Amino acid sequence: MDIKGIVPPLVTPLASRDALDHAGLERLIGNQLDAAVDGLFILGTTGEGPSLSARLQRELITATSQLLENKVPLYVGITDTSLVDAIDLAQAAADAGASAVVAAPPFYFPAGQTELQHWFHELADALPLPLLLYNMPSCVRIVIEQPSLATLIDHENIVGLKDSSGDLEYFAQAIELAREKRPGWPIMMGPEALLIDAMRLGAVGGVTGGANLCPKLFTGLFAAIQSGDTARVAELQEVVVALQQLYSFGKYGSSYLKGLKCALDLTDICSGLLAAPFDVFKAPERARVEAWLAVFKLKLEDVC
Repeated sequence: MDIKGIVPPLVTPLASRDALDHAGLERLIGNQLDAAVDGLFILGTTGEGPSLSARLQRELITATSQLLENKVPLYVGITDTSLVDAIDLAQAAADAGASAVVAAPPFYFPAGQTELQHWFHELADALPLPLLLYNMPSCVRIVIEQPSLATLIDHENIVGLKDSSGDLEYFAQAIELAREKRPGWPIMMGPEALLIDAMRLGAVGGVTGGANLCPKLFTGLFAAIQSGDTARVAELQEVVVALQQLYSFGKYGSSYLKGLKCALDLTDICSGLLAAPFDVFKAPERARVEAWLAVFKLKLEDVC
């Protein structure tokens, strides 16, 4: 698989607790395709995948695939505490024409690293699609440690890694491991503000949540990094840094999702509703996002 570039982790536009905002999803995906993204990742952290019903997960897979029309690869998150349910969801993704699935470690019960290796081997053996590992310790409370990665990289059906730890030392070690054991094995950066550093280390691209709101900012940044246009890279990175403020307006760890979905709502891209247990921003935070957007749009217009 040619995994590279900007692969936005798509939000899930919701019309109600268990219903898709189909018009919003169409606008959202249209914006991504217009910006020439290199793929889309649904049902991940930004897509609130583990919070959605099994029925809604499958509806989103089908609807997204139909809107993409095979124009770019579709990656589907299957992170679950149940191995059987993860495999079943992967089959739904395969039936819809997805290119690969993405899985973080199972959560709730803390697995040891040997158990984690066994889980991923059993999962990869049973999947109808290639698997990308997803290192997301802030959410699942388990790190795919380097010795585990060294074992899992040998599995033929495990085709890459998305690292959202934010730990550049871990990232560099993973890159070096891939170079030694499986050259060309792709590693993607999760936290968008670290994309430049990650690509200097050898990342093939980024899974950038902010691309939901401004995809051309990130496709432009990726192109500038690849071409070695340092002035353009610095110009765009300044706006990426400004974007990070959007994720800090709330009180809790959900601020990232709340801020991003609020901005998408205020810009008429899609619904800002969130899956339970999260609430949308109340009036004070919403007003802060609106004021921030007015300034951010000017910065964005200057560079895009």
